[in-house]
Amino acid sequence: MPKDIVQFTFLTNHTYVLVCLARDPRARLRDVARHVGITERATQRIIAELEAAGILRRFREGRRNRYEIDREQPLRHALEEHRTVGDLLYMLLQPERTQARRAGANPAPGAHQPP
Repeated sequence: MPKDIVQFTFLTNHTYVLVCLARDPRARLRDVARHVGITERATQRIIAELEAAGILRRFREGRRNRYEIDREQPLRHALEEHRTVGDLLYMLLQPERTQARRAGANPAPGAHQPP
């Protein structure tokens, strides 16, 4: 890739952390950090911010945490506030759901399973 092309992503690290926790609600901070490509400290800060915003709740299960995402929370920018966190996660996780269906792991036809 030419050096003068700017590298960027369309989503924030907050979104990436949410996607990781939607995939695995019992994920360890170090695993989320590794998948997102940020430090554990940054991951802790993002999780704390998501908790403070009411988007994420943490539950202690033995020595591990389990995270629950409030998918009904509206997105926070004026251009997207008509959508929810669940809408975003559904869109981002849809390819995985499609691949699972192709592999024969889908629910009964017509059954809607939230992401």
